[in-house]
Amino acid sequence: MDTTATNNDLDLTSEHTKKYRQAIRREKTKALALVLPLFFFLIVFFITPIGFMLYRSFYNPTVANLAPNTVKVLEEWKDISKIPNEKTFKTLAYELQALQKDRLAGKLAEEVNRRQAQTGSVIKRTARKIKKIQLDEVKNYQELLISFHKKWAETKVWTGIRSAGDKLTINYYANALDYKLEPSGKIVKQPEDTRVYLPILKRTFIIAFIITFLTFILGYPVAYYLSLIPLKKASILLIFVLLPFWTSLLVRTTAWIAILQSNGVVNKTLMSMGIIDKPLDIIYNQFSTIVAMTHILLPFMILPLYSVMKGIDPSYVRASQSLGANPFKSFIQIYFPLSLPGFSAGALLVFIIAIGYYITPALIGGVDGQLISNLVAYHMRTTNNWELAAALGSVLLVLIMALYWIYDKLVGASNIKL
Repeated sequence: MDTTATNNDLDLTSEHTKKYRQAIRREKTKALALVLPLFFFLIVFFITPIGFMLYRSFYNPTVANLAPNTVKVLEEWKDISKIPNEKTFKTLAYELQALQKDRLAGKLAEEVNRRQAQTGSVIKRTARKIKKIQLDEVKNYQELLISFHKKWAETKVWTGIRSAGDKLTINYYANALDYKLEPSGKIVKQPEDTRVYLPILKRTFIIAFIITFLTFILGYPVAYYLSLIPLKKASILLIFVLLPFWTSLLVRTTAWIAILQSNGVVNKTLMSMGIIDKPLDIIYNQFSTIVAMTHILLPFMILPLYSVMKGIDPSYVRASQSLGANPFKSFIQIYFPLSLPGFSAGALLVFIIAIGYYITPALIGGVDGQLISNLVAYHMRTTNNWELAAALGSVLLVLIMALYWIYDKLVGASNIKL
């Protein structure tokens, strides 16, 4: 009788365990179903574009696809101190003629010119002249091409074509860091007066740091005041903090043009008060970029600070004062460390957004106020050099991730100690 009861209890326990596991499995399935759209969104709209950007930054098969036979023949060219053989000239002649008929010779010239300067004009000129020639009747293709342009007798044109024919290359990363990958494979540093990308990259980070600091200086007192007043009043004042989000970014940037331009509000006011005799140069430079972006990004600092400050128990500060600490010491040693998680979140938001800002620097930054994002857009829209744009974006991504890692190790929220 006892054995039967024990078996029944075991059966009931096994049945309950089975039902419990089924219930857990159903809950996991539901959770997975709810998370799948998020995974899909991240893969399609985040991971895939970044992966494609990284892929384009070192992979460029354009020349190899436009002139495959020439690229293949040039691989057999060993003695680069001498121009290639007749077979190479003949192969290029036929492919240039075919490309010119398909109106693709200009694309080939553009790609090769990026690897070897002053070769694009050589290819374009030769393609135009070779279009109507009966190549089957030509006896010496080397003399033909050299007659079109004397630079075909120079090895650097051919090394440029061969180098541009490499599908995988670090050339774009070298250019993004103001280096140059020569056709011989040697990496050399660009002369200081011709460097473009590193100075602008440095300027971008400096401006982003300045904007982050200014938003903290301006936003901390506002968030502190909002956390002290009654919730009803704080809610009303928060409307004014959020008010910029109700207007277009383009409208806010355009408003700063009206304020800072030579005959704008600031200059007219200062001149009418007799403070200045002529308009100040406060637009289309770094100053206008910093001022406008600080105004636009200020709410991104205030809101995280306020959300953290609102949760700080004021009894901590009162307790420290009751133990003899003055208000300033209580604030510095008690309240401020407790509010650092809000600063951490706000600083990350402001800094990362500022790094990639485009519209405001493009409209009011002028030459001195342009950021790296403007150069990326320039190469994507104007020069059509997507590979260099992707390399610049990849360098920026790596630097941001490195800075975030350092920031998290040094002053991250997990490292804050009271």
